[in-house]
Amino acid sequence: MLPKIDVPIYELNLISSGKKIRFRPFLVKEQKLLLMANQSDDPKDSLNVVKQICKNCIIDEVDVETLPVFDLEFIFLNLRARSVSEVINLQYKCNNKVKNEASEETTCGNLEKFDVNLLEITPTKDSKHDKKIMLSDKLGIMMRYPTFEMISKLKGQNENETLMELLTICIDNIFDQENIYYTKDVTEEELVDFIDNLQQKDLEKIQEFFETAPKIKKDISFNCKKCGYKENIVVEGLQNFFI
Repeated sequence: MLPKIDVPIYELNLISSGKKIRFRPFLVKEQKLLLMANQSDDPKDSLNVVKQICKNCIIDEVDVETLPVFDLEFIFLNLRARSVSEVINLQYKCNNKVKNEASEETTCGNLEKFDVNLLEITPTKDSKHDKKIMLSDKLGIMMRYPTFEMISKLKGQNENETLMELLTICIDNIFDQENIYYTKDVTEEELVDFIDNLQQKDLEKIQEFFETAPKIKKDISFNCKKCGYKENIVVEGLQNFFI
């Protein structure tokens, strides 16, 4: 029997719970999965590969399928940093409007390359963020974070429809002074009826929950070497870091 190569073990804390987990770098077998995903045009293939790699590499007991989006992104970025390189090479096309030789307005289009250190990316934190939302002095709701699985099933055609769908899947329970009503124990019709009877100020409170939730992003100061245009850009989401 051939000897096995020892691999280093790393730790990180989940953003949602603070729980410390251990993980190993991904190996050749996981790298093969990534290569296959990169050759696919279906975003679901990339997501499934990311989840499978996380399942393979996390040593402690963690249900990857139920992890919030930002937790899974954070784990994968750390995995990539520890397995391949801490630095990834990204590029951005300048969208500044300039005049060409014929004095016609056109887009600069210059492609600038820049490096991002994955280990320097920290989750955003908002002091106003709270999973517990009080709708009145006596009535409130407790939210849960969306997972990639939840988001992949959204069918909303506009922002309002998407928000309503998110509400039905992200409200964990509704509580008053006497009882807690878990949404898993009520019908979808009852839950939709409850949401339909919310006031606009209630929806704004819930929308703030999504807007202030932790995010994995990197702010970049973009400076076009061709036209001199400066812009602050935000690199955010697994699709932009999926290398």
